[in-house]
Amino acid sequence: MTEPFPAQQPTDLPAPTVPKKQTKWAWVAGAIVLVPALATAFGAGGAATTSVPTSTSQGTVAVVSAPAAHAAAAWNSTPALVDGALVAAGAPAPAHAAAFTPARQQLSPGQRNAVQAAEQYLELSAFSRSGLIDQLEYEGYSTEDATFAVDSLNVDWNEQAKRSAEQYLELTSFSLSGLIDQLVYEGFTREQAEYGANAAY
Repeated sequence: MTEPFPAQQPTDLPAPTVPKKQTKWAWVAGAIVLVPALATAFGAGGAATTSVPTSTSQGTVAVVSAPAAHAAAAWNSTPALVDGALVAAGAPAPAHAAAFTPARQQLSPGQRNAVQAAEQYLELSAFSRSGLIDQLEYEGYSTEDATFAVDSLNVDWNEQAKRSAEQYLELTSFSLSGLIDQLVYEGFTREQAEYGANAAY
């Protein structure tokens, strides 16, 4: 008769570590799902929302749209191009543009959607300019539409660096120099990273 195999002792494996950049995107993805769910759960002013399935490279997700009044306001506030220059909705066209182009030249659907997506991302989390362009490209927008959208917004990148630094400090501890390096890694310029880290530290 043979002896049974001895029970193997479990070995202690180190816990897998998640790179910092992936952790940030996990928070962003969680916030994208959590914010609309909380708004629905706590009754966002009784406004009706709709669910539209969209396809991404990682699968199908449901996107909850803003209330109809907010969506209409966002549509009307989308900037337009006038003679090659970005003009806010409702703003008068430059005098020199009136002679050469129609009063307003509408943005392409890709540009308009990229602008709205960029605004939504900035409401949820802090981004560097390059990080936001990369995120929009990841979502399927062309490089041109993503760059146009980010550059069309009036974003204070120093403030974004500060917000990002604060978000990192809420999650874990950093030395000042380590925090600056992390912000530079995220795509902020050295000056923006130094400003953000010093403001949040």
